Amino acid sequence: MAVIVTEANFPERLGGVVVVMEAAEATENLSLIWVDQGFSGKNFARVIQELIGAKVDVVCRQECGFQVLPKRWIVERTFGWWNQYRRLSKDYELLAETSESMIYTVMIRLMLKRLVKSQTQAG
Repeated sequence: MAVIVTEANFPERLGGVVVVMEAAEATENLSLIWVDQGFSGKNFARVIQELIGAKVDVVCRQECGFQVLPKRWIVERTFGWWNQYRRLSKDYELLAETSESMIYTVMIRLMLKRLVKSQTQAG
């Protein structure tokens, strides 16, 4: 869909809007977006609603202490996959575009491995 690599002090909500705008064509049928607490706020939800018509659902803790948050594991699992690749385990790149390209490359490789596995199981 879309990847955007920014500097560490870039506002999360603005980054969320930028990535949704980048992926506008691929997200035209999107109706719900799960986000963490960094994206909470009525303005962010309103902007996303106006851009693509999707509802924003903030996944937050209900109690103090450790909790498994629904859908959060999907993001953490993806970061775990990325860390298996040396170029994504640390910030080695000088340009943000190179980091974005590496993320696309790793995700293409992961998806191809899944396709090959499903083809060999079906055939």
